[in-house]
Parts: sequence; structure tokens; C-alpha cells
Amino acid sequence: MNKTEYLNRLDEQKKIQELMKGDKYTLNFHLIPPSGWLNDPNGLCQFNGVNHIYYQYTPFDATWGMKLWGHYTTEDWITYKEYEPFIFSDIEDDRDGVYSGSAFIKNNEFYFYYTGNVKHTDKKYDYISAGREQNTILIKSKDGFTYKEKKTLLKNIDYPKNMSCHVRDPQIFEKNDNYYMVLGARNLDDVGCILIYQSKDLENWDYHMTLTTPEKFGYMWECPNIIEISGQTFLICCPQGVEQQGIDYANIYQCGYFPLELDLEKKEYKFGDFIELDRGFDIYAPQTFLDENNRRILIGWMGIPDADYTNQPTIDKGWQHALTLPRELKANGKKIYQLPLEEYKKLRGEVQKTLDCSAENVELNFEFITCKNFNLTLRDSISLTYDGSIFTLDLEKCGFGRKTRSVKLKNLIDIQIFLDNSSIEIFLNSGEEVFTSRCYSKNLEANPKFSGEYTLNDFKWYELKKFEILK
Repeated sequence: MNKTEYLNRLDEQKKIQELMKGDKYTLNFHLIPPSGWLNDPNGLCQFNGVNHIYYQYTPFDATWGMKLWGHYTTEDWITYKEYEPFIFSDIEDDRDGVYSGSAFIKNNEFYFYYTGNVKHTDKKYDYISAGREQNTILIKSKDGFTYKEKKTLLKNIDYPKNMSCHVRDPQIFEKNDNYYMVLGARNLDDVGCILIYQSKDLENWDYHMTLTTPEKFGYMWECPNIIEISGQTFLICCPQGVEQQGIDYANIYQCGYFPLELDLEKKEYKFGDFIELDRGFDIYAPQTFLDENNRRILIGWMGIPDADYTNQPTIDKGWQHALTLPRELKANGKKIYQLPLEEYKKLRGEVQKTLDCSAENVELNFEFITCKNFNLTLRDSISLTYDGSIFTLDLEKCGFGRKTRSVKLKNLIDIQIFLDNSSIEIFLNSGEEVFTSRCYSKNLEANPKFSGEYTLNDFKWYELKKFEILK
């Protein structure tokens, strides 16, 4: 979809937006699509104090369609500005969609890298070994809003010969006076892996090395980020094709990270064990960036592809999916901890200590002295339980196919919950474990009820204000 085609359909978008008005399940402190469908966050960066949030966007269809890059900005994480789509599908090398990518800022200029999708239809293809182009494309911009041209950097022929047609989602980092591009990939043996390319100028790239686990861990690794926190290197990625093991790897596709020892000069590496980043039903394609205060910030897609549960209530209103609350990442050894940004405290109303909580959009905080077991019900339909070793989220009454997700937890020290109209984000033990999910309760009043064998040091809650979205 090029810009002209988009502009010619704006009346159609207005009709969808009218349908969205008054939807009880719209989200008040999360970013949702202006209309239609949203998925992966893309191009996350901060420039001159402004945070840019691009995202996969299909304006006219709530279930799928031709992908563009939508665009929000914010300076304070509370007030946002919505813009028309930033990247349209308007060249041969991205004719079937502007897929995911990232931003890198150098010398006061944005470098946007993304995957241009092309699917051939002249004959029957499997679109794995043949029939699909995954073109790595560069856009340079002085302001993050406009650009003059697109430059294709890598095509299928430029990837290693044993790669399938699934190579995508470029991310850039700088190390030892070199630039490195990270791409998620699937090889012809159906093994997930990461390709790394090297450059001196951000435009001319040479293949450098491939990363994969000694034993196969899924057939495709999507949305890679190689980052460093407190001296520890991590590879965040989304492996597809990993089978469930007990309560682990319960989603159809995984979202997590490997602690990583990586020597780029010697081309040597060693993976630690894969750790799930989030144990909820609706988390995928996270992307991170360093802000101007040197915080490592993560935003994820509050959704997942090909799930057997749905978001039918919002689909019926013309929209689907959202972005997670942005989170600051910290590391404790080889473990990543996540907590909502400090800025979200500005959403809080007056602190409340009473159990009488009829508010709908709330933050709830529990701090325990001891906790042998704990049961919490919200909205008469969301159940959280801890039995001394396993924490479980049960959404069977309001999940539209979502049932339970669990995690092993040695101790329950604290719980922080963000409850929006149709989402819940749970942070356990100061971000040691996180659950992100959509949920569709009939009654949206929080109405917390809890029981168990525990001693509370503190319980408090806050009603939360809405984001302000400027257009």
C-alpha cells in the first residue's frame, strides 16, 4: 500500500474509528492502533528528547493485511502524538509489506533498517525454500518524519546459501569501531539462528557469522536484539517451534533471551540457557533501545501470532492488539529484571489503602513479610494464585480461549499489577517475573479479593489516568 492508496481510503478509516468510539475494552494507558491492526514495535529510539515509537500497522483490517509503519512520539511517556504512517510499501523490494526493523542514530541522523517483504505468485511455492524475498532496506532521515529514498542493502542472494527465505528483522549495534547488523533467520534444515553482518559505514555490509544453539531450539528465531546490561550480553529473540515442557514454553511461540558470551573479533560465542522474558499469554517481538539517560527500555507487542485464543471483542469494534507498557531492563547476573518506567507514577491518583476498589484502571501493589500461599481475584474473573512454589494466572473466565500460565517462584516478595480495560500486566518480585495478557471481563471494576497464609507489610492501590493522545 503506497501513500496515495492510503490517503484514498481515509474515509474508510473514519468509519472504523467511529466504530471504535465507546468500546468498553479500549485501552486507556497503552498504545493501540488508530484503527485496524497493530503488531511489532519498530524503530524505537530517542532523539533530542523525543521518543519515537514506530510499529507494524494495518489501518483498514483488524485481522491482518498489508503492513506499514505507524508512528507515535512522546517526550514524557504520558502524552503522545499520533502521526500518519511513516513507511509505506511503495517500491518493488517491499511491495508486499514493510516488515519489522529498527533505528540507529549516528551524527544526528536516523538510519532505519527494515525487511521488505515480496511474495511471488507466478507458481506454487512453499515460501520457505522458495517464492519469497526478504530484502533488508535502509532509509535515512534527518528528523524521523520524512525521507527521500530507500536503499536495498541485502537480498536473498546476500544471505548464506543454507538459509531459507525467512531472514528478517534487522537490529544494529556498535562495538569496537564496527557496526553490526543482527538478523533473525531459519536455515534450510529448519533450525533457528541469528545472522550477524559487519559494516564500517552503516551502508555496506558483509556477512560476519552465524549464531545458533548446539542443539536445535526451534525452526525460526524472530525479532533479535543483542544488548548489554551491566556488563552482561544478552540475545533477546522469539524462537518459533519450541515444544512445551511442563509449564514452560506454553505459548505457541516463545519470547525470551539467552545470556551470551560473544567475541565478535574471534567469531566465538557461547549461549546460556534460554529464559522466558514474560510468562503471559500476549507477549511477542520485544524491541529495546537506550534512551538519553542510558536506560535500556523495552516495549513489546501485546499479542502473539497464530494463537488459539482471540481478541474478538475488539475485532468486532474494528481494532486489535496493543503495545506493552515500556519497561526499564536491569540485570542481576544472567537474569533480566523488568519494571515499568518511573514516569508512569505520574498516572497515579491518590494512594488508597482500602479494599473497596471500584475503579477500573488501577495499579495495585502488595508487599509481603511472609507468604506461604496467596489467592487474588480481580474483576470476579481474573485469578492469581501462589502455592509456595508456583505462581499462576488464570483467565479462563475472561480470556476468550486463554486459560492458565504459570511460573516457578521460590518466594513471593511483592506484586505490582497494572489493570487496563482489557489488559493485565503483573510484575513479581521487582520484575523478576512478568505476565502480560489481554482479558475481557464483563465487569471492569477491579474489586480485589484476596486470601491465603501470608503476612502483608503493605497493600495500596491507585486509580490511573489515561494517556493523552494528540493528533
